[in-house]
This record gives sequence, C-alpha cells and structure tokens, in this order.
Amino acid sequence: TVSEHTLLEMNFQAMQSAYSRDPAPDYAQRIAVLKKLKRALINHEQQIYQALSKDYGYRSEFDTFFADLMPTIATIKYAIKHLKKWMQPSKRHAGLMLAPSKVKVHYQPLGVVGVVTPWNFPLYLALGPTVQALAAGNRVMVKMSEFTPAANQVLRTILDDISDHVHLVEGDADIGAAFTALPFDHLIFTGSTSVGKLVAKAAADNLTPITLELGGKSPTIIDQEIDMKVAVDAVIMGKSINSGQICVAPDYIFVPAARLDSFIDTFIARYREYHLQSNNSNLQSHIITERQHTRLLQLLDDAKAKGATVHTVKAAEPGDGKRFYPHLLTNLSEDMAVLKEEIFGSLLPVMTYDTVDEVIAYITARPRPLALYIMSNSSALIERLISHTHSGGISINDTTMHVVADDAPFGGVGHSGMGHYHGYEGFLTFSKAKTVLYSSSWLPKNRFVLKHRDWVLKVLRKYVLR
Repeated sequence: TVSEHTLLEMNFQAMQSAYSRDPAPDYAQRIAVLKKLKRALINHEQQIYQALSKDYGYRSEFDTFFADLMPTIATIKYAIKHLKKWMQPSKRHAGLMLAPSKVKVHYQPLGVVGVVTPWNFPLYLALGPTVQALAAGNRVMVKMSEFTPAANQVLRTILDDISDHVHLVEGDADIGAAFTALPFDHLIFTGSTSVGKLVAKAAADNLTPITLELGGKSPTIIDQEIDMKVAVDAVIMGKSINSGQICVAPDYIFVPAARLDSFIDTFIARYREYHLQSNNSNLQSHIITERQHTRLLQLLDDAKAKGATVHTVKAAEPGDGKRFYPHLLTNLSEDMAVLKEEIFGSLLPVMTYDTVDEVIAYITARPRPLALYIMSNSSALIERLISHTHSGGISINDTTMHVVADDAPFGGVGHSGMGHYHGYEGFLTFSKAKTVLYSSSWLPKNRFVLKHRDWVLKVLRKYVLR
C-alpha cells in the first residue's frame, strides 16, 4: 500500500512532468482549459449547492451562488477576455547605456503552483487562484479542507476533464503540512494567521515564493452623519453572508457615542426584517462545524462573564442546529477574547468614539487588518482614513465586496497577508517576469565601446553626471 505522503510526492512529480512536457502553453491551449472549467462549473451548479449545504448542515443557495459560484465564473470570464493582452511582452525603455538595443519583459509560466484552500468558500478560494495560475500557463495542485468533503468530491468531478492541469488533494492537517513542504514554484495559502506562519516556514526551506491571504480584525467606522440605515445594511451584508464566516467580514464597529443606540436598534430591526420576517426560502447559513459553533459560544460567554452587554437578534431555539444569529456586544474591555481573536462568525463588538483621532490611534496600534470599512460621505474623512491607516483593502459605504473586483488586486498586509492576486495582478503573481535585451548583430556596439573606452567615458560622464 502506498502511503498518503508517498502518493502526494508521486502526484507532485507527475504534475512537474506534465509541465516539463509542455512548458510554454500558447494562448489557445490556456483558453481551452479555462472554457472547459467554466462549462463544468455551470453544468454542476445544482450539485455544488447540494454539496455545500451537506457540508454545513445547511447553507443557503444564495450564499453559495453569491460568494462561491458567481465570483468564480466571473474570474474565468475576465481571464478569458483579457488573457491575450496579458500574455503580450511589455516594451520597456532601454536607456542611454543600452541604446540602441531594445528591452522587453516576457511573462513565462512558473511551473507547478500549490493552492491551499480553507473551508469557508471552498469553490472560490480553490478556483480563484487556480484560474489565474492556469491563465499564466501553470499546472496546479489544490489542497482542499477536510471539513468540506462533499464539496471536494463535486469539485473533483468538475476538474475531471482538466485533471492533467489541476490535481486535487484531500487530507487532514498532516497532509496539509506535507503539501506546503513540497517544492512548488509558487504557493498560495488562504487561512488563519497562525497557520500562515507555519506555511511560510515550510515554504522557506525550498525558497518557494508565497502569497498569504490571512485575516485579522477588520474594523468598520461609522461617521456622525451617514444615514444609519445605509451603514447598517452594508454591515449586515458582510456579516450575514455565510453567517460572517468570511476573512473580510466586519469584525468590530466604531460608532459615534451619540449614535450607539441608533446603530443597535437599526441593526436588530433590519436584520430581523431581512432574515426572520421575509418569505425568502434562503435562510441564514449554519456555522460549518460543531467545533466552530462551540468556539463562538465560548467567545460570547467570555464577553458576558467580563461585563459585556449582549443585544441579540434572536435567541437560540430548539431546531436551530448550528445556526447562530448575530449578537451585538457593548460595554467591552480589552481583556475580552472577542477583541483579541478574529471572530469569524456572527458576533459583533460595537465600540464608541468621540473623535476620529481615537479611531485611528486604536487601529494603527494593532496588527494591520485585511479590510477596513468606512461609512461616510465626507471626502475629507475618507481620504484621512485611507492615508492614515494600513489595510489590505477598503470599501466605502459597503463591506466585503471589494474582494470580487475583477480588475483590482486583493491581498493583505502584515499579519493579514503577503502578496496579492486577482485579475492582471494574479496573472503576474503566477508568472515569471523575464527581462529580455535585444541587441542587433549587425551593429558593432560592443566593439565600438571596447575600442574607444576613453571617449565613451568622457561622453557618458558629461551626460550622466549632471
């Protein structure tokens, strides 16, 4: 019997061999692979919904379509539309020293790319980077989460027709560690900051370039004048999709002290309207596992034990299963776990402020978040927060949606990540930008420089040193 580790090595070597046989796939080859993947996704739409709902206990089709299937299809379409332009060598200025030679930058596939996928959006976070790696001409190995076995099986079927380009790996944390230790030509990991550090250490042994998409505590700032209904709707959008199990979900809120009651009342009323009083068949998704559900309850109990006031959208009832409706928390203290750990669920700490200086000081004193959200129509305030804080990305009067911008990079900074991908930046991340110098053989440039060094030195000094 071949061990799982040995099989992993064999599959990696098989992907290396496949790349070696065709190290420079042309435009038509790449487009054909992307179109096959898009068609397979569309053909398996219903199976995708069913599989993810099975993995979660219940996951709404809206969440799966809106945050998994739709952005994946959009990513493929965008790559197909722009790939020909991306693949073209870019002309660069040669400069005085290299005249009359020409310089171009060619974009070459790296080889075999590793993708480590979390459980919260297994389709999009597996195939988003995979699409961009395929567009760049690479072969790909994807390590899926052990917590989404049904989704993994559907994805394996989807990839069947392009299995020589994409290989799916399943297994627990031990296989995950072995996967990240493989000598990939690039490795992208999406997950927690603590595991991201381990991935970085494993990759360092092989000098493997890495992209880390981590998380952190993403703040939301509500100003003094924004319509509270607009602000609340944006927060609910980011906190209700997948029950807040999103790396860029609003993690805590800053509200002007005088508007605290207005925020709480508006949030509870509008959340109940959208999720409890409507006739929509798409209900709030469950928390992925009992372990994650228990973790949220422990965070809530810790906050209550330390003096937090809890404002509940709906109390838990028999039959709710792993569904966890939002709990707003006020009267917070720094020793509470909800202000230290990334929540990744439906708890929402709410803090008050008197001046924006307090908000900026609080945010900049902590690890840089993956996202920052500003609810304001004040250009001055928006520009100040953009320029005086660091974060992976920012949304104004919206939350989470900047992630699916096809023509813009996505990535963290500091503890929330390293590097970026999506769109053209994704193509560049998974390509080797190779500088090529073109000099004409009929022009004896090198002979002239070597033979007339004194004169060349005199001329260059005159024009360069001034």
